[in-house]
Amino acid sequence: YGFINTCLKSLVIEKYGEETWEKLRLQAGVQDSFLTFEVYKDEITMQLVDKACKVLGVPADVVLREFGKYFFEFCKRSGYDHMLRTLGGNLYEFIENLDALHSYLSLSYQASFGFVWFFPQEMNAPSFRVEKNEDGSMHLHYYSDRRGLCHIVPGIIGAAALDFFNIEISMKIVNQTEEEERTGKKEHIVFLVTQNPLFPCKERNEFSSSSQCLVDSEKQIENQLNKEDLEKAKNANGDRGNSVCPVKKSHWKTLRGIITLGKGKLLRGFDPVYPKSLWIDTKTFCNGLPFHMVFDKELKVKQAGVSIQKIVPGLQTMGICLDQYFRIVHPEVPFTISSIQKFINSHFVFQTRREMMPESWKERPMLELRGQMMWMESLQCMLYLCSPLLRTLHELEERQMHIADIAPHDVTRDLILLNQQRLAEMELSNQLERKKEELRILSKHLEEEKKKTEALLYAMLPQHVANQLKEGKRVEAGEFKECTILFSDVVTFTNICAQCEPIQIVLMLNSMYLRFDRLTTVHDVYKVETIGDAYMVVGGVPVPVPTHAERVANFALGMIMAAKGVQNPVSGNPIQIRVGIHTGPVLAGVVGEKMPRYCLFGDTVNIASRMESHGVPSKIHLSSSAYQCLKYKNFEITERGEIEVKGKGKMHTYFLIRNKSATENEIMGRP
Repeated sequence: YGFINTCLKSLVIEKYGEETWEKLRLQAGVQDSFLTFEVYKDEITMQLVDKACKVLGVPADVVLREFGKYFFEFCKRSGYDHMLRTLGGNLYEFIENLDALHSYLSLSYQASFGFVWFFPQEMNAPSFRVEKNEDGSMHLHYYSDRRGLCHIVPGIIGAAALDFFNIEISMKIVNQTEEEERTGKKEHIVFLVTQNPLFPCKERNEFSSSSQCLVDSEKQIENQLNKEDLEKAKNANGDRGNSVCPVKKSHWKTLRGIITLGKGKLLRGFDPVYPKSLWIDTKTFCNGLPFHMVFDKELKVKQAGVSIQKIVPGLQTMGICLDQYFRIVHPEVPFTISSIQKFINSHFVFQTRREMMPESWKERPMLELRGQMMWMESLQCMLYLCSPLLRTLHELEERQMHIADIAPHDVTRDLILLNQQRLAEMELSNQLERKKEELRILSKHLEEEKKKTEALLYAMLPQHVANQLKEGKRVEAGEFKECTILFSDVVTFTNICAQCEPIQIVLMLNSMYLRFDRLTTVHDVYKVETIGDAYMVVGGVPVPVPTHAERVANFALGMIMAAKGVQNPVSGNPIQIRVGIHTGPVLAGVVGEKMPRYCLFGDTVNIASRMESHGVPSKIHLSSSAYQCLKYKNFEITERGEIEVKGKGKMHTYFLIRNKSATENEIMGRP
């Protein structure tokens, strides 16, 4: 069930983090989430456990034991705390009733949703049998179809013992064999369970140092009791037999042995009273318990309830062998008295044999009975007290039975009706869980698409500007007192366009711009726009930085190197570019609503453009302001002199040659 896999996922995430779970599940090749009531293949869980061992570098027995401990806590957090706590008053009773819990869960959930211990799909739960030893230890017999999972048991049982009974236990395997008694040769593990009660430190000190106080307390309690009523209670117990405990008792035995009935009425202990003869006739017994059978050591039926006779007509012939009409579904043991006695504390499920039913009934589903076995030593017979194993009214109708066939005192009546409503609620819960999972997947896909959209948006506009536009805010223009702007273009681009096909021009520009775009990331400069063969970047905008000139200069050097890798479609030689750089103030802002662009305004833009247009092929042309920013920054720069610049008159300009402190690989962002 998905509950098992969800628990394993929760354990990995809680102890090792989301990344470890993601790595583990990818290696196992399983989905990220599991529906609680959905049935999944065993292989998925086995694969997760196997990959967990490899990813975490931990042996399988350690992983399974840790999983067992966590699984117990996970079940408690999932709302099954009270159900587990009420299984027994001590560890022996708790283990003894595990099979009964599985039986209830299989009845309660139509899909056999029994998950308290480790089992998949069709409620093929493990089985437990416990034996007490004289020294206080126990032998726990664990039967399962699945090999290699036995180490989960010490984890779960240990956690339950510590939590419910304040007992620390140790469990070790004393026998591990193929189970020959049970069908299918299942795994049979025998654990030796030893118990060590735990006392809180304060309680332990008080217990060891206050024996005199206990004696004094006992005397005070006995003095406060009504002596006359106490004597009557003792006499009443004395009349019942010789099982009265000695008068001298410890403090705790005194408290446990006294039960107050009404005002001042006290009784010690309890001994049941049995009549000398059974005051019930055979007919009333068979009608009052319509689903019961009595059979001897040879499995010959001696007695059967009226309803079971109606469903299995062959039982009206006394003396027939029970195994001719029924087979044992749970526990999976041979149909012999010795095997039944061995698992006497288990709930037994019988199923009718189809071949023994009347011909007209063979299309009906076979009836299953669930109940307990009681060995009657005096009669050397076994009593099977049972009820029909039915989950819904639909199952009742399929077997052509009615509520009236079940005794009024049998809670199976109420269980069928309540379970009908419960199954409807479970189906609604399943639908909600599926919808929740669908929404989670859609949300995940939506988040992925959102990231793609944002990445595209941030490639077109600065991030803070894009975020303001997304929020519907107006983006105010900003003034930057100093930044460095670069323009570049392809030499003889007009001639190339005249001699080539348009697709060749597109491929050439795309190849060049991909190289330039990568360099903008390497040197952290902002790409403003491209128009035809013109490429414009800026340093210090939209985020002001003191190193804006160095960044743009290194980017320009990278452009010259990158252009050598782009082929001229006309000549086949590397293309040549002109680069111009200028430093100065600008105004930056978003213009337009349709396809908004982040644009730069000011004379600095014009001068940078003039530096590019008045440049030399494969050279980086600097204005005097750009030179002033770079002259003390380890760059090799040569003077060009005064030139006539259109619209600006004479200007003193320079050429950037190289970066003295950076290698070509560093400029290109190569490792």
